[in-house]
Amino acid sequence: MGCTPQKINPPQLTPTSLPSTADEAHDVLIDFFMLLNTGKYTEADSLYGGTYQGLQDNNPGVDPSDHVKLLANACEINGLQCLTVRTASFKELQGDTYIFQVEFNNPDGSLFVRGPCCGGNETDFPPESQFEYRVTRNANRKFLVMDLPPYVP
Repeated sequence: MGCTPQKINPPQLTPTSLPSTADEAHDVLIDFFMLLNTGKYTEADSLYGGTYQGLQDNNPGVDPSDHVKLLANACEINGLQCLTVRTASFKELQGDTYIFQVEFNNPDGSLFVRGPCCGGNETDFPPESQFEYRVTRNANRKFLVMDLPPYVP
């Protein structure tokens, strides 16, 4: 034995022993929006676990299986606001789903506020600056964002 390095075997972890933390979910949420904001749609797609149905409806000429093109169109053409996250505050845990209240930055660094839509007024449609986002773990124990960016027509 003496000075010979000894091999130390770390304890084996099973997937059920992995901690599910709000910090991990928070990081995935931030990364997802940063990737969308910088046009890295392939990487963003790997962090999204929600439905593509609305994006498919808005882009009937795009192959429904082309999630990267659907995300690109969503951010560049269809009115989704693919902005960077200003704040993401943990709100609650529901099962394996972490819920966050999120605020976004406009490109100029100011707070993004979605105003009234489609001829409505502020009484009927109060301005929104906080949006709820869900981040959950899939069967492979990977965190995925379940909601798309805010929409502005």
